Amino acid sequence: MYSILLAEDNLLQRQNLKTMIEYLDIPINIYESSNDIEAYTLANRIHIDIFLIDIELYKSSGLDLAIKLRSIEKYEFTWIIFLTTHSEFLTEAFTKVHCYDFILKPYNKDKVLNMIKRIIKHDIKEDDFELEKKTVTFEMKNGIYIKIYVHEIIFIEISMRKCVIHTFNGKFELKGMSLKKILEIIDENTIAQSHKSFAINLNYIEKIIKIDSRLFEVVFENYNDRALVGNKFKESILEKFECNNL
Repeated sequence: MYSILLAEDNLLQRQNLKTMIEYLDIPINIYESSNDIEAYTLANRIHIDIFLIDIELYKSSGLDLAIKLRSIEKYEFTWIIFLTTHSEFLTEAFTKVHCYDFILKPYNKDKVLNMIKRIIKHDIKEDDFELEKKTVTFEMKNGIYIKIYVHEIIFIEISMRKCVIHTFNGKFELKGMSLKKILEIIDENTIAQSHKSFAINLNYIEKIIKIDSRLFEVVFENYNDRALVGNKFKESILEKFECNNL
């Protein structure tokens, strides 16, 4: 789920821009602010993927806001697009902030949509490439070492001191290793612990079935075996699953 922050002091223009972005058939959270303080507070509280900032905010400067955002480590290279009626400000914006692009007012719907789609398409390609080339190596029970692509892991199961990694290329039983240690080695946000004995790949969940008040069962896409979600982990897993399917 992408998050976009619109920092625009004109309510009508902000709503117009929001409506344009909502036209995209892409799951996006759109946050709004009318001033630099509100925008900066939101950016610290919520992770933002794309900033659209009016270069002339009311009683403040969109350029100054962008400079402040760049000082936050997680936003050092985040996409920033300036909104402006005055192209003469843009040289300073590109030099000081390294913004990605700009949109002149009044907003052109096609340009707005094409720009957002181009950014998201670029990020998806980067993320997919990084994940698909990531591998981990484990020692199997028989002493043979196996290399597994992280994106192929469906879920991990610990049972009676037996550890099994379920993948689309088969099941691999590892030599004695804790679930905690396996997750440390994998180190991937899309694979999360769901139970004291299970960790699941959030990308392959088809549905989650409630068994009772303390236990849920996970059904995966194109895979028969199932995993469990325990009471301790249910809130975080259900929240992540719902976000992935918005």
